Amino acid sequence: MDKRKALLLGSYTHPKFHPLQGVDKQITHVLNDMFTVQCTENLKMLHESNLYPYELCIAYSDLWDEKVSPRQTAGLLSYVSGGGGLLVLHNGISLANRYELAQLIGARFDGHPPMRSLSFKPAETQHDIIEGIEPFELEEEPYQFEFDPFAERTVLLQYETDGELCPAGWCHTYGIGRVVFLMPGHHEPTFLQPQLRTIIAQAAKWAARVPG
Repeated sequence: MDKRKALLLGSYTHPKFHPLQGVDKQITHVLNDMFTVQCTENLKMLHESNLYPYELCIAYSDLWDEKVSPRQTAGLLSYVSGGGGLLVLHNGISLANRYELAQLIGARFDGHPPMRSLSFKPAETQHDIIEGIEPFELEEEPYQFEFDPFAERTVLLQYETDGELCPAGWCHTYGIGRVVFLMPGHHEPTFLQPQLRTIIAQAAKWAARVPG
């Protein structure tokens, strides 16, 4: 079977907090059975004609102080609404600095308390992305979110902080495409957690509509 193609977008040369180095290796390994992963920091890959050959776009962009261009924004919106898959990991939510992409992802970043040990558990919903997932612990940044009131979402993963359950992953459709956001992903050690690796693989499979 020919592998599908995935594009992993991140920051190699000037990341503010989250370099793609190391993370690229882990994601490529996690998805190796299903995808050939091309890794890049070239935001021009978001132009619609450049995204077209890929079944999945994975965002690990560290763009806290900048926004992608209007053309790049339009390219990603067209790609997903036309049937492409989008998997947003941790700091990839910085794309939501553009309100159009906040609507696409379903939320924007709203700060986080200091990094700490967090307890993650699957939400009480039936979904392929969290099938077989057990609760797990991770040292992570407890990201908080401002949700788009118009976006329908299925919460997949939650984390506990100060006795409260907070969303740590969700999915929805956008046009005829599919979008997944997963909050864990601060640095390479995060991606060694076996349960999270399974979630990422199952999220990629769902977003890109890989059969079986």
